[in-house]
Amino acid sequence: MSYPEPRYLGEGGELSATYREAGHEPEVTYRTGNTVHYLATGASTNGQFGLYRWEMGPTPSGPEPHFHRSISESFFVLSGTIRIYDGRRWIDARPGDFIHVPEGGVHAFRNESGAPASMLIHFAPGAPREGYFEGLVDPSWPSDEERAAFYVRHDTFWLPAG
Repeated sequence: MSYPEPRYLGEGGELSATYREAGHEPEVTYRTGNTVHYLATGASTNGQFGLYRWEMGPTPSGPEPHFHRSISESFFVLSGTIRIYDGRRWIDARPGDFIHVPEGGVHAFRNESGAPASMLIHFAPGAPREGYFEGLVDPSWPSDEERAAFYVRHDTFWLPAG
């Protein structure tokens, strides 16, 4: 493994850092009370990665097993206990635990603890996940075909129940 080709070719560096205060309001709030904070989007990182803080309330919630074809997804638990499915088993992940799922890797997560929990979710490369998160706020698709197209457009492939 080696360093990638340089993307910045200047001599003196740039003043281009971004800063987000801890008290910034979340960009998305779901009916369950769960929130998503856009820490770094694919658009703000030139497509290198996306980083989101996912805060879950005590009500059980989270996606069923699925996979992505074009992005990897990583989870870093900040608080509480979050159950993360690694494709083989459910893991009760606690603060400081890290799980990485490469492209094609089956995964899921949920909070079943009865207490709030939070984690960082990292996607690489930086796909436009904001449209996916926002599309789930009020998923009122007129047809099964439109729902299926939404998931395909956002590189989310659900596994059959069973």
